[in-house]
Amino acid sequence: MNDGALAGRTAIVTGAGDGIGRGVARRFAAEGARVLVAELNTETGARTAEELVREFGAEARFVPTDVTDKAQVHAMVDLAVATWGSVDVLVNNAWGAGSVSRVETKTDAQLQRGFAMGYYGPLWAMQAAFPHMKANGWGRVVNMCSLNGVNAHMGTLEYNSAKEALRTLTRTAAREWAPTGVVVNAVCPGAKSAAFHRMAAEHPEIEAAADRANPMGRLGDPETDIAPVVVFLAGEGARYLTGNTLFVDGGSHINGVAWIPDLDGEQ
Repeated sequence: MNDGALAGRTAIVTGAGDGIGRGVARRFAAEGARVLVAELNTETGARTAEELVREFGAEARFVPTDVTDKAQVHAMVDLAVATWGSVDVLVNNAWGAGSVSRVETKTDAQLQRGFAMGYYGPLWAMQAAFPHMKANGWGRVVNMCSLNGVNAHMGTLEYNSAKEALRTLTRTAAREWAPTGVVVNAVCPGAKSAAFHRMAAEHPEIEAAADRANPMGRLGDPETDIAPVVVFLAGEGARYLTGNTLFVDGGSHINGVAWIPDLDGEQ
């Protein structure tokens, strides 16, 4: 029996098929959690769940989930409860929308998609999970936010706006839920996530500039740099920590924005 920090806990991780979500799911499994891998991409989601079982002996399941669909988000939470009897930890990590372009060119569809994925999806998941956490007198919500919003990076309005709205949701829920034993915190990671790699493929100058700008000289690894902090927030040690934003970024937030992307040849 695994006696790790999350032994006996049931965790849902959205966007767990790749990047930070996968790193978090792997560390949760290593610490004894039962993990529901919620992922839009069926190939990567199923692969992650299989990894957790094979490499860590974890109880893990995959559920195809589009977090922009409220019914699917509710079904995700219902499956965790039906399978393991509870939801103890919710990590809202999924993201897959957006493009790099100027504010004046952003469309309503881009902004609506960004908010559906980055704000409403986490809200729906929190609303569905909270009654179960409240009934147990124990719960952990970790919302993956972003320095893009804090520092107002150029070119990613829908992402920046949705993630800052999610930080506001984090603080509000933390205040309202504090008496129940449910704590809610945000992490702004500095890591080469799946979304980062997609953006860097289109704008290679961003990756090199981001590494140079980091006080530690590199962006973090999802599993070894970011996930351990999420494990802490998901565990007993975080019981008196709520409504906070942790910048897990190698010090990037100290320097602000040190790069300016080329947006259609303008700055």
